[in-house]
Amino acid sequence: MLISFLRTFLLYLVLVLSVRLMGKRQIGEMEPAEFVVTMLLANLAAIPMQDNGIALLSGLVPILVILGLELILSVVTMRSIGLRRLFCGKPVILIENGKILERNLRQTRVNLDELTMHLREKDIFDLSTVKYAILETNGQLSTLLYSKDCPPTAKDLGVRVAQERLPITLITGGKLLEDNLALVGLSRPELLRRLEQQGCTLKTTLLYTLDTAGHGYLIRREDVIG
Repeated sequence: MLISFLRTFLLYLVLVLSVRLMGKRQIGEMEPAEFVVTMLLANLAAIPMQDNGIALLSGLVPILVILGLELILSVVTMRSIGLRRLFCGKPVILIENGKILERNLRQTRVNLDELTMHLREKDIFDLSTVKYAILETNGQLSTLLYSKDCPPTAKDLGVRVAQERLPITLITGGKLLEDNLALVGLSRPELLRRLEQQGCTLKTTLLYTLDTAGHGYLIRREDVIG
């Protein structure tokens, strides 16, 4: 039992590290080659987990080989457009100048119901407002509306708005993120003083963010207060 636990734990760590090395992507954002590699890694790890008769090294070698090939392929495809298109494909235009390209729909095996579904997911319910729709290599749909159908921006309206600031998380779950203090030019005593002014301590703070303009946002921990 202990041996099975240790084998499973080690294989789990190898899989997690392999996925981290491959990059941070959600399943729906993976290229076809990345999805195949992920499935292969999972299947290769499952075999030695289930069968203790297989040497652990024999189970690890194929995983490491697949991982190595994936890393090499990712570097090569970054430098070669031809290989990138071969392994990752290329974007396909499904709607051009408001016209649905049926040939490209057949080529990508996307039917009209799926096309309209993807548009609705982007809050587009009127096909006549779409000038371009492009199916990306990760399966996502990118759209460009006609100018007359685009919502007006502050620039279009001639309105001056304050520049957005990036909020930096300083406290999460009552834990202080020391590395982030330097990003906002704040010391630990100064932060604790800010919390005290709002009737909080580090322990009673669920989340605290601060942007570069000095604007803070605090959420208290309900299970501690009261």
